[in-house]
Amino acid sequence: MGDGVSDFRTMLVHEKQRARLVLPFDPNVEWGVRERHDVTGTIGGVKVRGKLQCVGGVWFLVLGPAWLRDAAIDLTQELEAMLALEGPQRGTLAGDVQAALDAEPRALVFFESLPTFYRKNYVRWIEEAKQPETRAVRITQMVLLLRDGRREK
Repeated sequence: MGDGVSDFRTMLVHEKQRARLVLPFDPNVEWGVRERHDVTGTIGGVKVRGKLQCVGGVWFLVLGPAWLRDAAIDLTQELEAMLALEGPQRGTLAGDVQAALDAEPRALVFFESLPTFYRKNYVRWIEEAKQPETRAVRITQMVLLLRDGRREK
């Protein structure tokens, strides 16, 4: 499994008023199996973010009309792309949080499937604890909530 960052060259597939950036890799193989892959990065030097989709085993990122208009990218040219998993990832969490999630696989899988907003809120809640005891209690609570499929506290 990779580090959640991939650089590649690709062409955009134009469809009516939108385009698709087709990935030359399977993000489940490259970054680990997840229910959802929220990404951020650049395409042709222009910032992009969104949720990857898969149809028939082909993974892609949909680029809407506003992005295409603002990016002003030549759809006939091969482009340099860089995509990375968005938001807090298991490997970037504090050691105590990472260890607690590792000890409860269901909680970890659910955490990794959450949109960035919810992952950031959990991490912020834990980091705001002023006392080590409070932090430990919050980590335990977070793991229990995640194990039970709760997006937020």
